[in-house]
Amino acid sequence: MHGQPPADASASLWDRAAEAHARWRAGDRLALDDLVRTLTPALWHTARSYGLSEDAAKDVLQNAWVRLVRDPGQVRDSQAVAGWLLTTTRRLAWASTRAREVPVEEVAPTAPDSSPTPEEAAIAGFEASRLWGAVNSLNARCQRLLRIVAFAERPDYAALSADTGMPVGSIGPTRRRCLDKLRLLLEGELA
Repeated sequence: MHGQPPADASASLWDRAAEAHARWRAGDRLALDDLVRTLTPALWHTARSYGLSEDAAKDVLQNAWVRLVRDPGQVRDSQAVAGWLLTTTRRLAWASTRAREVPVEEVAPTAPDSSPTPEEAAIAGFEASRLWGAVNSLNARCQRLLRIVAFAERPDYAALSADTGMPVGSIGPTRRRCLDKLRLLLEGELA
């Protein structure tokens, strides 16, 4: 069962996380790997949305996972595991930012290294810097929303609502407005 997608290939990120968590709680030790693979991208961008450096964000994620593994009983309902980990990540990231300020250059996430040519690396770096610079110029609400939904195949609006405090009905329109602002910022750079 390890490495197998859920029976419903269109399952949301939250459903896949719940399924992996349930298998892990039932004794499938390898299911924890599936849970980590499923949720780490969303947790990573949640931590980075607080302006943490890559190293600080790695520490936050490691601490969030350690808290879950050390006391698996604190999340009894597998459907709640994604929300619990997002909340834990946010709290740890917030605590990490209280004592330090991060230069803007450290805030923009970088693409994973896949051994590009120097030219490809330069172009990708420029594009990532341009995109994340534009994202960082948006208000905090847009930044948080776009960082979370950008990495979820089919975001669960109920869980997203609980995580962000936004009503379910305003998530889609707010996302659209944020994306429109982002597009205008990026188009303005080209003009």
